[in-house]
Amino acid sequence: MPYLLRVELLDVPGSLGRLASAIGVAGGDIEAIEIVEKRHDGTAVDDVMLDTEPGIMPDSIVSACNAIDGVEVVWISRYVSGGLVLDLEAIEELTADPVQALNRLVEVLPGTFRVDWAARVHRSHGVQHATGAAPSDLGFVEIERAVRLEMDDDADSQNLYAGARLDGNQVVIVARRGGPEFLDSEIARLGHLTGLAASIARG
Repeated sequence: MPYLLRVELLDVPGSLGRLASAIGVAGGDIEAIEIVEKRHDGTAVDDVMLDTEPGIMPDSIVSACNAIDGVEVVWISRYVSGGLVLDLEAIEELTADPVQALNRLVEVLPGTFRVDWAARVHRSHGVQHATGAAPSDLGFVEIERAVRLEMDDDADSQNLYAGARLDGNQVVIVARRGGPEFLDSEIARLGHLTGLAASIARG
């Protein structure tokens, strides 16, 4: 069963090796690891995509990780978004067909940021392009840069939102159900990729 595990750990040689060993002993098989954020206090936040052997519960993975000095599990959840997309791969997708850059941005965001859905919303015309789980009645939000969002019309308080400005009339919105919280580094990356997509689309 696939899971997303977000961990905070010391940014020192050997930390990832100890983490990988603990996950393996607990019955997990690591598919990919991405560094999400490096902090000034000498710690890092990593996302680990892993699969578990039959009968292995996520609690055993969490316990094995938390037992390592300097490691804290921030989040674990089922993950079915179809793999991890690195920023460089996302950029290649955007530049492959500039005419479709804005739509391709929406399509690669779930894998790039481990979110449940993404949507491009126009000020006057509503949702212009979205992944399958996005609500069709999503409204435009007035933002000047990439930010965490609070959606006033959200009936599901478990959703966490972030958005970025494409231009004066369009924004991109992404959402995670339950967590983990959007880190400052993720907000900055979302703004960078969105700005790049807008630039590519303009030619």
